[in-house]
Amino acid sequence: MEFSLILSNILNPPVLFFFVGMAAIWLKSDLEIPQPLPKMFSLYLLFAIGIKGGHEILESGLNLEIILTLLAAICMACIVPIYSFFILRLKLDVYNSAAIAATYGSISAVTFITASALLTKLELNYGGHMVAALALMESPAIVIGIFLVRMFPDRQASKTKNVEQISWVKVLQEACLNGSVFLLVSSLIIGLITGDSGWVKIKIFADELFYGILCFFLLDMGLIAARRINDLKIFGSFAIGFSIGMPVLNAIIGIGLAKLLGLSVGNALLFTVLCASASYIAVPAAMRMSIPEANPSLYISMALALTFPFNIIIGIPVYLQIIKQIWN
Repeated sequence: MEFSLILSNILNPPVLFFFVGMAAIWLKSDLEIPQPLPKMFSLYLLFAIGIKGGHEILESGLNLEIILTLLAAICMACIVPIYSFFILRLKLDVYNSAAIAATYGSISAVTFITASALLTKLELNYGGHMVAALALMESPAIVIGIFLVRMFPDRQASKTKNVEQISWVKVLQEACLNGSVFLLVSSLIIGLITGDSGWVKIKIFADELFYGILCFFLLDMGLIAARRINDLKIFGSFAIGFSIGMPVLNAIIGIGLAKLLGLSVGNALLFTVLCASASYIAVPAAMRMSIPEANPSLYISMALALTFPFNIIIGIPVYLQIIKQIWN
């Protein structure tokens, strides 16, 4: 293992600002990012990566590898929440199991962006179609999570009837048209439509400001993660173990699929990161509406306080090193 790769990732400015945010909470500093700036940072990152991805897809064009990659991404987004659910049912009730399974079946756009930043730093190329994979993997897990609750109702719960009254129109609307997915897909399409002329006009804003905004966003994520980490003590070792073990398992599967598909090192890392990450924005918003019986403190804390920092600090460089060794 090349520890220089882990060190290179840790010494990446955005990751260091994540540590700054965590340290601010632990040292009881009054540092904070005033609202609504964190939301604006999130929207900017989705916009920037969507525009750039659309432009790169236009330049590379569609081929069999891209189509197979997108299909594999959709399959993983559907399969991961299913086996996650049955693992979680060993210790948790149906509602929490389904909500957590949906969280880990979906993806973290910021983890993806952090991985792409490392690839850029290391001058490893990746395709814009991976942004399309990001968009496609966000929503299926939400639908699968609701489906699992309906297929395996908790017969001892008194609120089972609430599950039967779920409005599937609202669920699908929340899954496919929530703000993050809608902006990402819209930006991707605009990047495709406007081509080189559009990219030239917007490059300064969408590309050159990117790392500065990412630093502020991860600073805010560090503040939030440090506040959430204490919540996990309530739920015991199983939740903590799942928060680390599931990303590793999904990463192993992702690396295997990437090798089978013949992806480049850069695309393989991004595909692996998509498989290994967990949503802490889009899915929790949908779960609060569709599975109110689940405990938000549990699935948000697991994804944000453990899985997210694990992936950006240790996971990404380790996945990349494994991919390099296998590919070589």
